[in-house]
Amino acid sequence: MAAGQLLTAWIVVQFLHIDLPLGWVAIAPLVTVLTNLWLTRTSGPAAEQKLIAGVFVLDALCLTAVLMLTGGPNNPFSLLYLVHITLSATILTRPQTWALGVLSTACFGSLFLWYRPIAALEMHHQGEGVNLHLAGMWIGFGVASFLVAMFAGKISELLRDREESLLRMQEELARKDRLASLVTLAAGAAHELNTPLGTIAIAAKELERYAAQSGCDSAVAEDSQLIRREVERCREILQRMSVSGAEPSAEVSTTVAARDLIQTAVCRFPGVRFASEGLINTALTVPRHAVEQAIEAMLKNALDASRDAADVSLSIQAERGAVSFLVEDRGAGMSAETLRHVGEPFFTTKEPGKGMGLGILLVRTLAERLGGDFQLESVEGEGTRAILSLPTTVLR
Repeated sequence: MAAGQLLTAWIVVQFLHIDLPLGWVAIAPLVTVLTNLWLTRTSGPAAEQKLIAGVFVLDALCLTAVLMLTGGPNNPFSLLYLVHITLSATILTRPQTWALGVLSTACFGSLFLWYRPIAALEMHHQGEGVNLHLAGMWIGFGVASFLVAMFAGKISELLRDREESLLRMQEELARKDRLASLVTLAAGAAHELNTPLGTIAIAAKELERYAAQSGCDSAVAEDSQLIRREVERCREILQRMSVSGAEPSAEVSTTVAARDLIQTAVCRFPGVRFASEGLINTALTVPRHAVEQAIEAMLKNALDASRDAADVSLSIQAERGAVSFLVEDRGAGMSAETLRHVGEPFFTTKEPGKGMGLGILLVRTLAERLGGDFQLESVEGEGTRAILSLPTTVLR
């Protein structure tokens, strides 16, 4: 705005040959520039509102000084008062905006009392030289409209960005609330399940002892041993839940080769196709057990969606400082509506008893906490691809 004032004054002197005191006229725009630069550099975006209001007042006074030196009330650029008022309405409080409006009105009224007359503009009131004045009004209106549109558009853009940021924050808080509920549920389940699991373990041990003493079929003893092993596995899982509280950050991070993270999955899912070529020196500093669980959850979902384990593949790719674990299946895929809800707690398309809809939620939560990313891509009738990306380090 200040640059426009200086340029306009120079054009008027050079091309319209109107006598203006350019030296004095330049002082007010320069003050405007310097005060606004000072405000930006010293206070930043968190400047106190009173300080910003003070700069608005100073800008209005500077504009008044320029108008007094260039024709007073006959200067068609008096419309620029509206730019200050419009911008203040989006930034300042209501009382401050009203105060600035009253001040601008008073400043414009003072132009009728004190101003340096310009003959070319005075002739407008004598019926001569009307074209110059009307052209100035037209240009002044265009400049004011441009500045109002530019400033208002910038403020609207900032407000939209703020709203989007608030929406993202609300979604993040909602996810954390759901995760906190799951943590409470997991802790309660771990506490409640210890007793029945202990009872099952004792009963299985007694059954194994009875089978050995009575000479029953060896299959009974084998089954009892299997029950005891599975009970111990359940106890280990519950122990980890009670220690980590479902928080991957509670587990100590270690540096591990990327291909070593899929070894457990290779043993548990022998029919799945695996590929990890070219990753000999690629490593991750992560909570190993949590990442292994996330990979297994991705594989289990893919196997549930496929008819054959051979239709499921797990591959590892390293690029741009990250390692990506890709799980692909050739199942029925998911619709766009289903894809939007995947990852919400207890949302599942599986049959009752086959899943609780928590696997994807935990994988996504793990990725966010480790500074990585998790993406799901699916096409109905063609299958689904799950991509877990984590930041890397290099083994030395």
